[in-house]
Amino acid sequence: MLNRLALKIGLLFFVFIVIIESVLFLTLYVTFVNERVDEVMTNLLARGNTHSEVLEDSFEPATLNHVALMESASDFIVIITDADGNELTHSDSIEPEMREVLEHTDFSEIPQEGKIVEEQWNEKEFIATDSPITIAGEHRGHVFMFAETSHIKQMIGHLRNQFLIVCLIAVGLTVITVFLLSRLITLPLIRMKKATEQLSEGNNEVRLNIDRNDELGELANAITTLSDDLDRLKNARNEFLASISHELRTPLTYIKGYADIASRPDASEEEKREYIAIIREETAHLTELIRQLFELAQMDHNQFSIKKEKFSLDVLFQSVAALVRPAFDEKQISLSVSCEKGIVAFIDPERFQQVLLNVLDNARKHSPKGTQVILQGTQDEEMITVSISDEGDGIPEKELPFVFERLYRVDKSRSRQYGGSGLGLTIAKEIVESHGGLITIQSKYEKGTIVQIELKRGESLAKSPAG
Repeated sequence: MLNRLALKIGLLFFVFIVIIESVLFLTLYVTFVNERVDEVMTNLLARGNTHSEVLEDSFEPATLNHVALMESASDFIVIITDADGNELTHSDSIEPEMREVLEHTDFSEIPQEGKIVEEQWNEKEFIATDSPITIAGEHRGHVFMFAETSHIKQMIGHLRNQFLIVCLIAVGLTVITVFLLSRLITLPLIRMKKATEQLSEGNNEVRLNIDRNDELGELANAITTLSDDLDRLKNARNEFLASISHELRTPLTYIKGYADIASRPDASEEEKREYIAIIREETAHLTELIRQLFELAQMDHNQFSIKKEKFSLDVLFQSVAALVRPAFDEKQISLSVSCEKGIVAFIDPERFQQVLLNVLDNARKHSPKGTQVILQGTQDEEMITVSISDEGDGIPEKELPFVFERLYRVDKSRSRQYGGSGLGLTIAKEIVESHGGLITIQSKYEKGTIVQIELKRGESLAKSPAG
């Protein structure tokens, strides 16, 4: 129960809000209490000052008795003394606490506007004020006003009860609000949890329709995107395994079939040589396919080493041309090599040679007799550009987005004719990107194809990822 996120968030919110409410209510309560007590004391002092003003106009026994008689009908008690503190009259019986106030009052220090001489309402039974009587500049006496603190305590108790009721209501509303807020916050998280559980169970078709523009909405969109990616990855894996099975099964079927035919007693020497040659060809094709698959596996596990160095692009072009020219001549395709002088690229020469060989091999396979393939290198202030253009079959526009996918062929029906595995461009793309470069293809169907590779110039390449 305590491990539930909604409960944890709710408790956290509740504790913080209750602390804040407690501080606010306590501050408000103390302020109200002080204001009401000050109001009572101020009114008591004002009442005493009113009596002292009346007595200053007529300091006669009749006036003294009138003031005492008037206060005897009120909730207050008045004691009138002379200048030395001797009692002249009073409205009610004098309690010991009142006499204590009179005895401890320094009559010479009471200001003309009066003074509160006892204000400990929470400890004493009475609060008291002293208003001096001054006639023609002569100090003639004092008006002491007393009020029972029980009235103040009753008022404070009533106020405390009101605050307690309001506080309980506030806490109740806080609990409801916190519960709703925690549910509002955690409900999308619960949905995401269920979605991730579905992903772990293999159900990749997860949709989280959370219409929010905050971090939870971004997380929901990320999970939905992950679901789509996993679904595509699952389909791609299944297609890849199916293609691999087909690619491996085809040459093995050829090898086994021709081996069986060549082993027949009635097979002539010429037929055996022909069948053995086919077996060798299929074995070479199978070996190359396994090598490319191994390289892709290394790339996927970041074990594909790239050792960069400064290398002349012209020297690399001449080396590649020397390797592929016999195959081009055999098919009567012209290979033209053009490279600006002085281009030095920061590359792994062996790996980059593999890129050029793969692209040129594709160009040769898909170019008809009598056409031309051009390998060209140029540079500007920032980039080195390598392009391989041909006048071959071209690639349909709808196929272009997929040409770098593993085992993808534009024309599946002629795969045996061209002998391609569908991995050459995939490996080329991985190698170029591991150099921090970019490889793109432009093609027009039945008119030709241009493969363009862009690399950053100079030492900046040294910081690019190396696989």
